[in-house]
Amino acid sequence: MSSDRRSYQPVSLDQAPEVNEFLDSLGLGKLTDSEVTAYLGRNDNWVGTTSSGVGVFVKRVVASPEEAARRIRRSVALDAVIRRAGTPELRTPRLLGHHTPHHLMAHELLTGVSTGAELAADKDFDDELAHRAGRLIGLLHGAPYGDAEPALDDAPPVLPDLSMNEALPLPMFMSLTFAEVNLWGIVQQDEVLVGALRDLRERERHVEHRPAHCDLRLDQFLRDADGGLYLTDGEEFRLADPARDVGAFAGEWLYQAVIGITGVGTDDSGEDAAEGGIRAEPTHEDIVARGSRNLAELRPRIEAFWAGYRAVRDDVDEGLAVRATAVAGWHLIDRALASAAKNTRLLALTRAAMGIGRTALADPERFVTAMGLGEQA
Repeated sequence: MSSDRRSYQPVSLDQAPEVNEFLDSLGLGKLTDSEVTAYLGRNDNWVGTTSSGVGVFVKRVVASPEEAARRIRRSVALDAVIRRAGTPELRTPRLLGHHTPHHLMAHELLTGVSTGAELAADKDFDDELAHRAGRLIGLLHGAPYGDAEPALDDAPPVLPDLSMNEALPLPMFMSLTFAEVNLWGIVQQDEVLVGALRDLRERERHVEHRPAHCDLRLDQFLRDADGGLYLTDGEEFRLADPARDVGAFAGEWLYQAVIGITGVGTDDSGEDAAEGGIRAEPTHEDIVARGSRNLAELRPRIEAFWAGYRAVRDDVDEGLAVRATAVAGWHLIDRALASAAKNTRLLALTRAAMGIGRTALADPERFVTAMGLGEQA
């Protein structure tokens, strides 16, 4: 994990004494509140150098005991598969230890690191890095796992959850924003979209499953000061359709193209982050024109990733690109749902992401090349 990312105030170690007890049991020393920070994320975490001089990233998985145990087990499995592969290009920050009862994991702390999301925002995630990312993911998918310990989870990924296309659980519904209610209403009334989601889940059941990250985003890639590329966060790692990861990477850049419609420095709410003013939402014509330009500019990232991926995998099945295109469409819809959770009204940009994702998901064969996953990529 990185020591140079934006930092936040962590939970006090006095309120989480199990953290230092855990580190001490590993022979790593202890952390002190005055010298520890945290990164933004769904889990509690502590970042710093211990009294023994060891840089650590400690994560406490925020979940039920059963779910935390599953996430930790998957993370341990990712580390084990990568270590066993012994391939220099396939790297992840070393797992120093874990304590399932307290939901804790400790990883080595990398220095001078930027996330892929930060690099993309600074326009430093270039074709060469995308090609390397493709090789890394291809090597992961091709890694041996038959006698891995722990055994890889073979349960299907949770999302997309087809049951929510019919009805949402009441506790979830009661917590939704107005924008989310509107967006879920659109999803549930769209027979084409619901059918496409069902087809996606059905297709992936009938292909060979390989070791897959299954929660791939740009911020799951880390580049260190020496240019080394690492893959992080194995909480969803399992045996799954390789298209899950290929499509997620393509979907990340598709999302970058969509959010680029608002212009640099503008967040999902339409507020200009640089000046604190409110910028008018883009029109439909703006969305179509700018989105097309942005995708044309960013498509080479996907093409480079796909070329790198195929360079290390000689057993890519012929339907993978089509399934990955559908996954990219779902990824954009998932991003739209996440955006709606932050807003009280359904923004034009969110509707645009939803519409573009639906198009790719409903007719993936038609958009393989446009997505950057064609044979000549």
